[in-house]
Order: sequence, then C-alpha cells, then structure tokens
Amino acid sequence: MARFTVHTSESAPEAAIALLENSKKLYGGMIPNLHGVMAESPALLEAYQQLNALVKKMSLDTVECNIVWLAINNLNGCTYCMAAHTAVAMHAGVSEADIAALRNNTPLADEKHQALRAFTELMVEDRGWAGETALDNLARAGYGNQAVLDVILCIGMKTLSNFTNHVAHTPVDKPFEKFAWERPES
Repeated sequence: MARFTVHTSESAPEAAIALLENSKKLYGGMIPNLHGVMAESPALLEAYQQLNALVKKMSLDTVECNIVWLAINNLNGCTYCMAAHTAVAMHAGVSEADIAALRNNTPLADEKHQALRAFTELMVEDRGWAGETALDNLARAGYGNQAVLDVILCIGMKTLSNFTNHVAHTPVDKPFEKFAWERPES
C-alpha cells in the first residue's frame, strides 16, 4: 500500500483544491502526479507553484532554465522529474542532443550552456559553497550575479519536487512515461 496519496480535486485537503484546479489549467486539464502528492501539504504545493511562476522572471532564458532543471534532476536522481522535464525541455526548444547529454551525463556542445550546467552541479554537490573559481568560470561564460542567484532559485524549486518524489515514489504521469529515465552509472 502506498504511503502517499496522489490527490485529485475530490480527495485533496480543502486548502489544496484551488491549487489543484490551478494545476489543471496550467497543464491542459491534467493534474501532474507530483502536484497531487504535494496537495497533502497545501503550503508545499502553493510554494512550488509560486516558485514555478517566479522562474519566468529570471535572467535565465527558457532553454537555460531547462538545462539547470535537468542537471539538478539528474544529480538528485529524480526519475519523475527527469521524465517530466524531458517533455518540458522538448517543448521549450532544448535540442535533442542537449537533452540526451543532460540525461546521460555527457557534455553539452555549447560552452556557455556547459558552464551553466557545471556551475549548477557544483552548487548542488557542494551545497551552495561555490568558490571564486566557480563564480569566475560562470562569469567568463557570460553569466552575471543574477544568474548565480537564479540558479539558487531553481535549486530550491527542484529540491521541493525531487525530495517529494523521492519519499513519495511519485508515479510518472502517463504522458511522460515515454521519457522514463534511470540514473546512469557514474
């Protein structure tokens, strides 16, 4: 028996119903299973939705944001988010080659994007303790201090989703099953 429920608008706590209806509007009538699980804590679901909305205000463009998300998901081994964000990245215009590289731990062809990915991975691995060398490398690639802080926003957002999926064993949504992923051997 599953420990966590994937809630619908009918089963969710009252404070989460409007949030799930918002998810339905944003995702073409579908409530992603992640949102259904998060609904158990309306505050968590609301925080996740707010962070998702704030991402649109970042200095990183849509492709860069997806590169950061996929890098985090891979590093954290989140099978749900890798599947879902593969679809999101494709829709956002991330190249098939870049998506494959992010899923398989191989370098990105674009040096600027690879620098962003490397910085993101370092931030996650070192829990935010990026040294001057890492900051200098990112700056040489063309990213400023706002991008550094925007990466931190993405890490916060993905921490909420990745950790939720880890404890809940969130089932991948049917539309994303074709993008199922297993963490590559290091």
